[in-house]
Amino acid sequence: MAEKEFANMRHTNGADEADLKSLDSDALKLAEMGYKQDLKRNYTVISVLGVGFSLTNSWWGISAALITGINSGGTVLIIYGIILLALVSTCVAITLSELASAYPNAGGQYFWANELAPRKYANFTSYLTGWLGWAGSIFTTASVALGTGAAGVGCWQLAHPDFTIQPWHVFVAYQVVNIFAFFFNCYGKTLPTLGQVTLWTSLISFLVILITVPAKAPTHQHARFVFANFVNNTGWSQNGIAFIVGLINTNYAFACLDCATHLSEEIHRPEKMIPVAILGTVAIGFVTSWTYSIALFFSMTDVDGLTATSTGVPLLALFYQALRSKAGAIVLESLVIVTGLGCLMACHTWQSRLCWSFARDRGIPFSSFFSKVNPRLDVPLRAHFLSSVLVAIVACLYLGSYTAFNR
Repeated sequence: MAEKEFANMRHTNGADEADLKSLDSDALKLAEMGYKQDLKRNYTVISVLGVGFSLTNSWWGISAALITGINSGGTVLIIYGIILLALVSTCVAITLSELASAYPNAGGQYFWANELAPRKYANFTSYLTGWLGWAGSIFTTASVALGTGAAGVGCWQLAHPDFTIQPWHVFVAYQVVNIFAFFFNCYGKTLPTLGQVTLWTSLISFLVILITVPAKAPTHQHARFVFANFVNNTGWSQNGIAFIVGLINTNYAFACLDCATHLSEEIHRPEKMIPVAILGTVAIGFVTSWTYSIALFFSMTDVDGLTATSTGVPLLALFYQALRSKAGAIVLESLVIVTGLGCLMACHTWQSRLCWSFARDRGIPFSSFFSKVNPRLDVPLRAHFLSSVLVAIVACLYLGSYTAFNR
């Protein structure tokens, strides 16, 4: 039934022909695709880049997958995996940019699927793509909330060695940061500025860590450890398979490149600006993640100690090894947490636009309710609330299975 409704999506969303003459060029192009302008175009190319990079946040992604990556291929996997995934991501970014330029629509991939797939399969592929995209945004947001919440709990444990971390501690921290990000996404006028702030916060935090950790480390690893150390703790007997499987960790550093496409209806000249934001995200992501990884690997002194740390946060343990100061390690980890909060806020922006646009095209139950934009706040508040609640529910998996949340 939902798919049949989805087949008629644009027949009820379009602007009336009598109103077309009053539209600007951006709104007119949107009307030609069958949609009216519901959100204000408050974003600039820098703020869209800020949201896009804050979500992808490659160096932060490397931080979150540091030890998992090392166990799945050693430093070789991350150093050369970043290069490989950057090339792949560039190809993906070019493709996304081309499609976003031709069809600047907040629906992104599911809208393109409907336009480009054979007519016989267009509705089904579009409907399936929409659900997979929205579900992906929910689970991505959950992973960022978990990483940020766990980092905060880890800092508390480092400062209080007698404290033993329990799953419910991380669960509570997860919910706190999720609620925090929810409220920051409830006022549309501030979101473009927030995007720029989170971009610069990420880059400044990256530079501080990049300089401080190698400078304060008591000893440094030799180049062979950094560029030629392969480790296979995956259980696969063939190293090639282990390397390929391990690439999922470096892929995390270039995930969610589509974020900017879902802001196409909130920026002027999206056919030009969205590609700039997408390609800029990949470029900045490669430079930051690759240099960051090299700096961290040269500064490691006890890899086994990172895995066995009582904080549950290997990066925090690395900071403590390098600085030999709990206060210093917590300060650096606080920069990672603040960056993670920026990433989480971008996740909420992304998932709310996906949910809203999909509801607008009758892709989800109660679509007429969730497709409304709050005119005072200039955000799809109902879709935002629904997505945030689903993220909160996903956290229950962590209480039941640690493995389910870390694979």
